[in-house]
Amino acid sequence: MGDTPAIKLAALDEEDLAVISAHLQDAVLPVGDLRWMKNTAKLSIVANRYVHFGNKGGAGERRLCGVQISRVRRVSARNIVMSDKTAIVSLLAMTFIPGAEAPEGTIELSFAGGGAIRIEVECIEVAMADLSEAWPARARPDHDAEDTTK
Repeated sequence: MGDTPAIKLAALDEEDLAVISAHLQDAVLPVGDLRWMKNTAKLSIVANRYVHFGNKGGAGERRLCGVQISRVRRVSARNIVMSDKTAIVSLLAMTFIPGAEAPEGTIELSFAGGGAIRIEVECIEVAMADLSEAWPARARPDHDAEDTTK
């Protein structure tokens, strides 16, 4: 496996963030792998991302990746039990909602089933990097098959 190259990306504006969001679509992770380090104003995420780009048929590939969001002021969750560290969530998108004064705003992580994490930031400063070789995915993500009643 491992036909797709590892990636390393940075986002400093909404356009850059949309590129990272596209690479993270359908990433899965345990809630415990979302960590807000309040003392350093950073939120880290370790996830198994689905490789949408460059896949050649079959179920595709996944890669372990790390994401760091810097300049974090506050983090809140909706429809996600943050104390259930083993609960698995599936990331659908990462978007930016501008605040009252540029460049501040909120980065929202939207998850399958209606969950969301809102990250209030001073500005967009996000880094993403693959941390492992690719491995065969068990299945191709299928949003129509997901249970959204939770």
